[in-house]
Amino acid sequence: MKLIKQLKLSAAALALSATAAAAADVEVLHWWTSGGEAAALNVLKNDLEGQGIGWMDMPVAGGGGEAAMTVLRARVTSGNAPTAVQMLGFDITDWAKEGALANLNDAAAANGWDAVVPEALQKFSKYEGNWVAAPVNVHSVNWVWANKKVFDDNNIAVPTTWEEFEAAMATLKAAGVTPIAQGGQPWQEATLFDSVVMATGGPDFYQKALIDLDPEALGSDTMKQAFDRLGEIRANVDDNFSGRDWNLATAMVINGEAAMQIMGDWAKGEFVAAGKVPDEDFLCFRFPGTQDQVMFNADQFAMFDQGGVVSPEQAALATAIMSPTFQSAFNVVKGSVPARTDVPDTDFDACGKKGIADLAASSSSGNLFGSLAQGYGAPASIKNAYYDVVTAFFNGSFDSQTATEELVTAIEIAQ
Repeated sequence: MKLIKQLKLSAAALALSATAAAAADVEVLHWWTSGGEAAALNVLKNDLEGQGIGWMDMPVAGGGGEAAMTVLRARVTSGNAPTAVQMLGFDITDWAKEGALANLNDAAAANGWDAVVPEALQKFSKYEGNWVAAPVNVHSVNWVWANKKVFDDNNIAVPTTWEEFEAAMATLKAAGVTPIAQGGQPWQEATLFDSVVMATGGPDFYQKALIDLDPEALGSDTMKQAFDRLGEIRANVDDNFSGRDWNLATAMVINGEAAMQIMGDWAKGEFVAAGKVPDEDFLCFRFPGTQDQVMFNADQFAMFDQGGVVSPEQAALATAIMSPTFQSAFNVVKGSVPARTDVPDTDFDACGKKGIADLAASSSSGNLFGSLAQGYGAPASIKNAYYDVVTAFFNGSFDSQTATEELVTAIEIAQ
């Protein structure tokens, strides 16, 4: 068996270009384990397989990547880092500061990454001017996903203001329908709160509070109002939300068990995997009050340093991730939009086309903001402090005034 495997690897190597002649397998640590995510990941696996590069899968379940980062730290500490790791925002910067990441400048220069990746992403894909990660997509978190039949049966139009959103929840609850499908995990509750803060205070307030971490903004009446609104949403969630994975909450909307989910556009991948069609089976719209903003995160693959030389398989993986063809094919399945601005929207569905247009508009108008909950607003210590306060409030530990005060204190301590 060992000889057969060696022969297969030798045959595969012959099919590679001169630059990838020595390529073998890539071991990739990631947290894409739901149905829609797995389908999207297969696009990347198949791309590499076509180049004769094998894929050693290392999935760590748990959206948001917290569990994956714990596993990664153990692997690196033991001197056994994976070839590549899915990462978000400040996690990339933190590992780059430690000198752990490979320099991808050659691949970036050969394929013109500087000209096509938005500057807001390059801030995290680069460290001290050097490319250290390849962004595979741009997600945004301020989406609402709704079951169209449930909306139609209850004569609900797409809400565009908080007041209309409140009215929709009240109508659904009176009809015996769970208005909001929510997963009871800290990262999910914080992701929801990102949108609530933006809708309540607007972009200037969001910038001051959740990116600049201004104590006055964090402790303001506006923040208290945001917690009040989060409390209203909590009152419209079913009793069994605690510990629920995000994709199970999405399934509630797909199956008509709940009307809406406030979640990033990775949720769309679950609808697609279930054979659902936008505007026919489900609706996608921005969280009311955030129609002009995109609050983003981006899945990126960081390559770990292997003796100061980028291996052929690392170069092939980075190049594959950033090819326009792959960016289109992957994001059509994943629910996100390409990290390259030159990828046409031809193959995308109605929600995908809207996402691409929204990203372009928000980027040009200064309305593109990193999601604190998703690791693109502040470093991990701040993000985790934010998680702690928001999830404690969502689970009834204290009222909105206390939550506001606790948020100020927690973030001050975490800095």
